[in-house]
Amino acid sequence: MSVEEILLDAEERMEKALSKLKQDLTGIRTGRANPGMVDSLRVEAYGSPVPIKQIASVSAPEPQQLVIRPFDPGTIKDIEKGIIASDLGLAPQSDGKVIRLNIPALSTEVRRKMVARTKELTEETKVAVRNIRRDANRLAETEQKEKTLTEDDLKSTKDEVQSLTKKFEDKANDLAKAKEAEVMDE
Repeated sequence: MSVEEILLDAEERMEKALSKLKQDLTGIRTGRANPGMVDSLRVEAYGSPVPIKQIASVSAPEPQQLVIRPFDPGTIKDIEKGIIASDLGLAPQSDGKVIRLNIPALSTEVRRKMVARTKELTEETKVAVRNIRRDANRLAETEQKEKTLTEDDLKSTKDEVQSLTKKFEDKANDLAKAKEAEVMDE
């Protein structure tokens, strides 16, 4: 592998780790209703677990409320059961056509838990980025042993991989700070 291929591979993998963090952070509750809160919810419908996005549209018409409109009204009971069984801690209210979820204001204790969860997810992402750095450095060392890279190329490759690592760790920290501010915002 060339230096460019090693760096490109590392950058793509780090980008994937960061996008997973973004996706995970949308599921963390804040004081406001966010359709991303139920994205990870799987509902037992048609005999198998299905992501809620595949069987219903989710919107947030008000800051403290989510509205779930099933595409098939026959799945409304299944969606209700899925919400009750989930760890969201929300009580669905159904009128037979739509399900409303009122999002209660978060207590300080719950907010702290959400911030702690944000930090956990961020740390997991940083560990993943560091593992990618390790893999890229090992690949470069292997190429150097096989005489396709010079020692100078090896050093510059490792420096570039380190700067990529720093860049993605900083991005992860920025995402976490923004989410923490959103969670702690009264």
